[in-house]
Amino acid sequence: MINLFGTATGKSAFCDGLSRRAFIKVGGMAAGGLALPNLLKLEAASRSGSSPKSVINIFLPGGPSHLDMFDLKPDAPKEVRGEFKPISTNVPGIQICELFPRLARMADKFTIIRSICDSEGLHDGYQCMTGRTRREAASAPAGGWPSFGAWISKVQGSQNGMPANVSMVYPTGHRFWGEPGDGGFIGVEHGPISLVDKDPNAKARDMSLGSMTLDRLADRESLRQAFDNFQRTADHTGQMRGMDSFHQQALSILSGGGLSQALDLSRESPAILDRYGVNDPRYQRDGAPKMIRNFLIARRLVEAGVRVVSLNYSRWDWHGGDGLNFPRSREEFPLLDQGLSALITDLYERGLHQDVSVVVWGEFGRTPRINNMNSRDHWPNTSFALMIGGGMKSGQVIGATDRIGGEVIARPVQFQEVFATLYHNLGIDLKSATVNDPQGRPHFLIDPGIQPIRELIG
Repeated sequence: MINLFGTATGKSAFCDGLSRRAFIKVGGMAAGGLALPNLLKLEAASRSGSSPKSVINIFLPGGPSHLDMFDLKPDAPKEVRGEFKPISTNVPGIQICELFPRLARMADKFTIIRSICDSEGLHDGYQCMTGRTRREAASAPAGGWPSFGAWISKVQGSQNGMPANVSMVYPTGHRFWGEPGDGGFIGVEHGPISLVDKDPNAKARDMSLGSMTLDRLADRESLRQAFDNFQRTADHTGQMRGMDSFHQQALSILSGGGLSQALDLSRESPAILDRYGVNDPRYQRDGAPKMIRNFLIARRLVEAGVRVVSLNYSRWDWHGGDGLNFPRSREEFPLLDQGLSALITDLYERGLHQDVSVVVWGEFGRTPRINNMNSRDHWPNTSFALMIGGGMKSGQVIGATDRIGGEVIARPVQFQEVFATLYHNLGIDLKSATVNDPQGRPHFLIDPGIQPIRELIG
């Protein structure tokens, strides 16, 4: 594998006590060197999709507070409304938190869903990665339900010599997302090429870029030297000569092709880099680095031909004995505001907003009533999502909660409806597209009766 080690060190946990540590890798040789070479074999043996459509799935792990971000209740009692005030956006009648001024100026370019109603309430990205619940996992075919990107890899294949399914999800929950096993019953060859290692103490199995860090991705010379050293090591050890053509092609993609170019942020203008802001890779007490420029890498990956990019950003579980909900919100909201608004601006300026769909969401919302530690606890009854691009209708709010933000009272939305919309945006016919499990039984991508969100697609 090729590793891009982060400088961050340290560990901590969600409220469930799980520890979190990670470093960044370019994992084309993931799963013992199987995933990307097998993907290339599959592409050569069958077809490559030609659709330029793609999806960026931005997961906010830990349970972001809908009440403090995009569904404020200024007329509710003090113990409900919290410390933040709503501000008007450029769409009349839509208000969001005052700490998102950049997003407020471009609300016409996204849609807020305020009524996701079927969360299981678990610290787990399962629903945001598969659309299904853990209860449904018990009835899955052998191998388990595939992640969203695995379905796309199987149904549409790769394009432009790039892997179809790439993950920048670092460990933050009960289960690590971003490994070949996420291919489920479809197979490891359709699991994601992971840019994040779940085990920071593991030794590189193949070759390493050594001291190359996230901080130095924008340094073209450092990146070039790291890849040159990698290629010289491969040639010197004879590893290239001993590999079949598909492994060599995989290494070419990783070390000298489109993927390495997509990761080379020095190809961006200083103005674009400044727009996204600067990473804060330090592990704080919660173990979650704030990789704000991963939004830019995601844009570069889909522009290069990756169909699905999944990533998570920071960590939002702040309701413990430290009362950090509001102090951390003051720190985190402006960073998310900058990174997400930069991505939206980029998609529109580059003409990608019709082809690239973006979803931003978490596994559940937060309690209406502030607890005795000045924080909000887990609340699965409702949560939010932002939907951007993909030719979807924007500048609107879908759904509503009651006067204290505790229950959905209008237009409930399910996780699978969001995925149905994303599949639709990718040009997949949900009525006919199926994938066979190992027993030869066909499975639709979405459960029966689930439809794309009509307010978004017309």
